[in-house]
Amino acid sequence: METYYLAVDIGASSGRHMLGHLEQGKMVLEEIYRFENGMKRQDGKLCWDVKGLFQEIMAGIKVCKEIGKIPVSMGIDTWAVDYVLLDGQDQILGDTYGYRDSRTGGMDEEVYRIIPEEKLYARTGIQKQIFNTIYQLMAVKKAHPEYLEQAKTFLMLPDYFHFLLTGEKRSEYTNATSTQLVNAGTNQWDTELIELLGFNREMFLPLSQPGTVVGHFRKEIAEQVGYDCQVVLPATHDTGSAVMAVPCVEEDCLYISSGTWSLMGIESRKAICTEESRKRNFTNEGGYEYRYRYLKNIMGLWMIQSVRHELNDAYSFAQLCDLAVESRDFSSRVDVNDQAFLAPEHMITAIQDACRASGQPVPETPGQLAAVIYESLSDSYAETVQEIEGLTGVHYDTIHIVGGGSNADYLNRLTAAKSGRKVLAGPGEATAIGNLMAQMIRQGELQGLKAARACVLASFPIREYGSENH
Repeated sequence: METYYLAVDIGASSGRHMLGHLEQGKMVLEEIYRFENGMKRQDGKLCWDVKGLFQEIMAGIKVCKEIGKIPVSMGIDTWAVDYVLLDGQDQILGDTYGYRDSRTGGMDEEVYRIIPEEKLYARTGIQKQIFNTIYQLMAVKKAHPEYLEQAKTFLMLPDYFHFLLTGEKRSEYTNATSTQLVNAGTNQWDTELIELLGFNREMFLPLSQPGTVVGHFRKEIAEQVGYDCQVVLPATHDTGSAVMAVPCVEEDCLYISSGTWSLMGIESRKAICTEESRKRNFTNEGGYEYRYRYLKNIMGLWMIQSVRHELNDAYSFAQLCDLAVESRDFSSRVDVNDQAFLAPEHMITAIQDACRASGQPVPETPGQLAAVIYESLSDSYAETVQEIEGLTGVHYDTIHIVGGGSNADYLNRLTAAKSGRKVLAGPGEATAIGNLMAQMIRQGELQGLKAARACVLASFPIREYGSENH
């Protein structure tokens, strides 16, 4: 009889339910349910449909019963920074905004009037991104201060979904660090900072590590899905789970968690909160067992995803890679981290405008657009390698690329060529794998993180690219 675990992995554009179990020491994955996701524009605001998302979570959980594979535990991970405020009756206050909404414009200045940017970074180690939760809450304070006064509980989205399943409230550490409100020295909420900003400190719950048991399904949930199940916290920040699944058993390891965003960095036992680190826009996100994910957020495949959609999804990603190869001599490049590409009305126009403004040839064909994106992304990766080595004093021979973007063959080849490093690509399902790893370690089937990573290395194909390949 197999012991099954369920990972519910929800990204900004889609979600899926992945069952996992071990067979002869190797992890076996099975996708049993998939659904679409995306921010909805309503009354000029970008919001998440949390009720719809929970219905999809429930639909996937029911499939386990239908196929006769009941998990012993399950956990949910999502993207970072987005949250809900709950009142005394556990009802959501206001809208559940998506991080690309423009309401945070100017909120950085409001925060820095209270605490200078340099001091904020020294305390939290988190890079400035205008959508960080700290700026979202400042926007609430300015527009709807009554919500902060009425709020009894602050929960990140996966914590909220866990609460709906179990009736138990937990705040998970890795995702909490993305708020820019967790102290990098104590690994708990920075209550002094929270009070300084005028937020309600009572609504923040103590932080729990991945592997913590939240509880069992509420009676109503168990009746609806047809079985009971234990809910265990994974690293609920999807990148936290993905980095767990990097198949590197050495201490010093350079990775890119590649998807809508590209998160490029290392694991560090100590937060690096220097002024030079801040200026270079690196962040110290919380990781499994308090390993800091010292990394840079790079715009990632969001740009090519958007272009593909604007081309009416007429091309697969593999076809866009092939077209980029055909247009590889097209010389234009853009700064992929420019705010102009965060949430433009039209991505193709934004890329064309950036090229035009910098006096470069303007891409017109799908191949030229794809070439600009892939070449610019790989340039950013190569530059970031140099920055990481300069900030840490450590040389890295290999870049591990995990996540859906690890399947972008042309981008992998460009990354190896431009960085001068060997690239190891895979596994593609890193986030779900990391989610399952935390549960399996909790259950005792995997003996700690190092053993779990060795299991990943043995279980999934890893493709190698040499720096001479271009």
